[in-house]
Amino acid sequence: MTLRTARLTLREMGEDDLPALRSILTDPVAMTAYEGAFTDAECRAWLERNLRRYAEDGFGLWAVELADAPGEVIGQCGITRQRIDDDEVLEVGYLFRRTHWHRGYATEAAAASRDWAFRALDAPAVWAKVRDTNLASMNVAIRLGMTVRRRFITHYRGVDMPHLGFAVDR
Repeated sequence: MTLRTARLTLREMGEDDLPALRSILTDPVAMTAYEGAFTDAECRAWLERNLRRYAEDGFGLWAVELADAPGEVIGQCGITRQRIDDDEVLEVGYLFRRTHWHRGYATEAAAASRDWAFRALDAPAVWAKVRDTNLASMNVAIRLGMTVRRRFITHYRGVDMPHLGFAVDR
């Protein structure tokens, strides 16, 4: 599965993408919303979880490359099944290298992913789970036409993390 935008290519990740993925997931600043950098084992588990998603669901978080620099993974973005309270939702997630922040890539990739979910999955809505301290991610969700529908707590890595559930309907 490959998506293309004016500036980006989104494609399924493979084993060869682990080093690029690790460079994002081990950056403590990029991973602030997750309470800090991932270990090597957590990076491996993250990749394996997405490989399983491709096999089971046909979608997941995809590697994001610049269209004019194929092979250089600058982030990841895509659609995953997530739980918010007792509900399963389709969520757009995005995470980029800090060197590529503030250029509109997250919004561009997330918009393409949202539109793909509406078109290919006939999704009635697409959600974004956003840590309540992550203003940049909130702004991406707002640019996608999303509004806050829920407030909830996610327990992750030993911490209760307040989140906002943003969503947009088809």
